Amino acid sequence: MAAAAPPAPPATSPLRGVQPLRAGQGHSFLWRKLHSLSGIVPIGAFLLEHILSNFEALNGPLAYAQQVKFLNSLPLVRVLEWAFIFIPLAFHALYGVFIAFRGRASVNVYPWAGNWMYLMQRVTGLIALAYIVQHVWRQRFSGVSLPEHPGAAFAKVQHELANPWMLAIYIIAMIATCFHFSYGIWLFAAKWGITPGDRARRRSGYVCTALGIVLTVMGLASIYAFVGPKYKNAPADVMSAQPPGVTEPAPEYPVPGSTNPSPSPLQ
Repeated sequence: MAAAAPPAPPATSPLRGVQPLRAGQGHSFLWRKLHSLSGIVPIGAFLLEHILSNFEALNGPLAYAQQVKFLNSLPLVRVLEWAFIFIPLAFHALYGVFIAFRGRASVNVYPWAGNWMYLMQRVTGLIALAYIVQHVWRQRFSGVSLPEHPGAAFAKVQHELANPWMLAIYIIAMIATCFHFSYGIWLFAAKWGITPGDRARRRSGYVCTALGIVLTVMGLASIYAFVGPKYKNAPADVMSAQPPGVTEPAPEYPVPGSTNPSPSPLQ
């Protein structure tokens, strides 16, 4: 004799838990896709540009100031700043915090590499967020306004890094940010179907690891340029500190058609 089927739950009984999310369904799927995409474009592109721009510090205060001046002279630079940096960064950061606190790390139960990378991606994201908030406030919105005084950029960063605590924060944040970005690229490629299969993801891992190392070395080298002995005690404004006519001095020989030599502007 066949056993009777268990009675179905009443239609009014509450369902416990959350229904599994199927690919391509639900608002969470869309937000996570946008979150993943915003980490590459435009935030990742801006990070690459920022590290390359800061690398100019190795060429001295004047070269760094000229780079800052060039970036702030771009057409509609304030619109670009808000539309492609601040707003996407705010979305990526806030939704990333939501994901980090909503998820659950299980490295104590399943100490696999994937679980550790899951945990490190969220920890480094929180470190990067805390650093970016203070960095943007201190370098962009407080103290000397660098868009109006680009010559003060090197000295402003150098003064901040003179504090050993801030120097340690910059070093830790640089390593964390580069890891977060490079592993984020690997996740983006895997989630968007760019690297299907274990072999493609393994190769992508090598490329992303190499990229992360290169960016970290460049970032740490830029920090050293500010604290190293080569450019110690940079002028408060390297552009206004230059005497007039130094870059293009007048000739010290007689000018054709004149009776007196043209004196040098340094005399």
